[in-house]
Amino acid sequence: MRRWIPSWRFVIGSTLTMVALVCGVVIAAYVGIHVPNPNDITLPQRSTAYYSDGTTELASFASQDRTIIGKDEIPDVVKDAVVSAEDRTFYENSGIDVKGLGRAAIGNVKAIFTGGKKTGGSSITQQYAERYYTEGTTTDYVGKFKEVLTAVKIDREQSKDEILSNYLNTIYFGRGAYGIESAAQKYFGISAADLTVSQAALIAGIIPSPNNWDPRNNPAKAEQRWNYVLDGMVAGIYITQAERDALVFPDTIDYSVTNTLEGQTGYLVEMVKSELESKASITAAELNSGGLKIVTTIDKSMQDKAVAAVAAMPDDAPANLSTSIVTIDADTGGFLAVYGGADYITKQFNSATQGEAQAGSTFKPFTLMAALEAGKTLKDTFDGNSPKTFGDYKVSNFGNVDYGRVTLEKATEQSINTAYVALNEEIGPDKTVEAATRAGIPADTPDLLPVPSNVLGTAAVHPVDMAAAYTTFATNGVALTPHIVASVSENDTPRYTPAANGEQVFTPENTAEVTYALTKVVQDGSGKTVKSLGVPIAGKTGTSNDNKSAWFVGYTPKYVTAVALYQSGPNNEQETITPFGKYAGKKNVGITGATIPADVWTDYMGKVLDGQPVLQFPERAKATPPPTQAPTVTPTEEPTEEPTEEPTEEPAPTTVVVPAGLVGRNEADARAAIAGLGLNPSVSSRFDKSAVGTVLSVTPGDGATVESGSTVAVVVSKGPDPAVPPPTTAPPTTVPPTPSPTPSPTPTVPVPVP
Repeated sequence: MRRWIPSWRFVIGSTLTMVALVCGVVIAAYVGIHVPNPNDITLPQRSTAYYSDGTTELASFASQDRTIIGKDEIPDVVKDAVVSAEDRTFYENSGIDVKGLGRAAIGNVKAIFTGGKKTGGSSITQQYAERYYTEGTTTDYVGKFKEVLTAVKIDREQSKDEILSNYLNTIYFGRGAYGIESAAQKYFGISAADLTVSQAALIAGIIPSPNNWDPRNNPAKAEQRWNYVLDGMVAGIYITQAERDALVFPDTIDYSVTNTLEGQTGYLVEMVKSELESKASITAAELNSGGLKIVTTIDKSMQDKAVAAVAAMPDDAPANLSTSIVTIDADTGGFLAVYGGADYITKQFNSATQGEAQAGSTFKPFTLMAALEAGKTLKDTFDGNSPKTFGDYKVSNFGNVDYGRVTLEKATEQSINTAYVALNEEIGPDKTVEAATRAGIPADTPDLLPVPSNVLGTAAVHPVDMAAAYTTFATNGVALTPHIVASVSENDTPRYTPAANGEQVFTPENTAEVTYALTKVVQDGSGKTVKSLGVPIAGKTGTSNDNKSAWFVGYTPKYVTAVALYQSGPNNEQETITPFGKYAGKKNVGITGATIPADVWTDYMGKVLDGQPVLQFPERAKATPPPTQAPTVTPTEEPTEEPTEEPTEEPAPTTVVVPAGLVGRNEADARAAIAGLGLNPSVSSRFDKSAVGTVLSVTPGDGATVESGSTVAVVVSKGPDPAVPPPTTAPPTTVPPTPSPTPSPTPTVPVPVP
């Protein structure tokens, strides 16, 4: 038997060997643990989007609702309360609470036999290591062993204050709050820096089970833990007993999980996310965890006014009616307000950015711009009678009204379809498309085709695009990129700002002419409802065929606003808008741009412009072109050097003589000769056997005396009529022409465009 019993030397040696092996394993594991620099670890924290003021929150984006604050921003009362709640030996231990681990081990052994719940004995440093470096909860014994060694190593490498502060920025406090800053907001609606002793004790007390011990769920347990923390603070000499006795259990604010995308917020948030990804390369994952500060261009006051304007529409509006309002800042191109629907939760479809509707007559200004670029003026005349046929295309004016021959100014003012289609055909429909795309209408817009009807707005456009295109008129021809994000920063370091440079796509002179013509729409045309605001406004109504869409797009030198209505059927097909409000039940009155859209625009922009400075549009450079040579006048007598007295009446207008010999010359020469005398050439054309561009007639005729600045109508040839076949017989032999007689000063009447 004695041979089988180990000697004491063997027992001691074996024990020492085992101890050495264990120590070796522990030392090797300890040495092998790498504790990263805390600054190299990025904790998820929420990003926040603000309205244009940079302080009013629009929405937040978070996988974890966390706002990290510096250790100096965490008050001592919070640190003392958490130490008293979670690890009262924190400032003395080496990263682990040996007694706590012992109690936890004994308790867990008992739990194996009794089926009870296992308990933990983690110190604050262990919890910090577990959540900050492993981002999870350790449950297995190997993991716990590694956690203990990591805690010891962290305690040797970091200060206690750094450990405690990182811990407080890391852990979950319930109510969706990660970190002490978010917890203070969710429980008391204040910053962590403003927490009182009583409030800090409540938050610290619920750390082990925040959802279950939240006072809204279990007030008794929450108060028990509150008392436990305060007693620990007295024991730790953080507060006196008298101070503790004076404290009362604090009230928390109401908390309920709400959908933060309801109402208008969801529409704006989706616009922000889309722009950040496409323009700033900020993904949704980074947005949800990067702690970004996003300042939008949305003006909360204007957004609220837009919502109120839609809410004020008549109650009998069709249920399937879509209404959009878009306002752009003409100084920056930023969206100031976007109304895309009543509630994003109910309908995740933004009628302003995703919805499309035929533009109607809001497209005419693009044709007008193209015409001005082709040399036309607002005084050029066209046949405004109705109906008219252009090839196989029949065009009628609204109400089938005959206007006779009208200037482009009048055609714009009264939105005369026949005159504008004739203009579009003359300059080329492709020029209208080109002008529209330069202004800001996307080239891939459905039905944006180079056909004569495009001037009547057959293209289906997004309201945001129409607002952007009219912004180019408000900026004197500078096309700006519309955007909703004003800036993005991370820890006060700029990450993204939109490009501020615009592109000059139209001349200021031509843009001023378009603006002037559109002010006439408001003053005397279909936009007269808006005139009541009493400030300079340029705008255009628009109504598609069968009243399936209705628009009013208007602008001041500062604001551009588009209001659009369209009605969708069960299969998303566009229907004729059902008349409602004061327009319901009236014979031959449908919903046009001059009705509800103009009413909503006036209501909304009236509130926006109230109290703001009245801004004037730029002067028209083309209104009175200066003569390039002295006019022909008959002087009366040599003027005295100085007048003897002030004139009692306006001086007589200067007169000029229409130049002779214009018939038969080319259009360019005739224009130059007429404009050189301070007159306005108004050119139209008709089919004729003469060469294209040859002047056929001039009204008033050669030698006529007219006032300076008057309009002279010039009719030029656009070549033989293609519908008339050429003669089959040889033409007679020509003979030298006899000299033409001196043209009669009697005016000739220009032939209307067919």
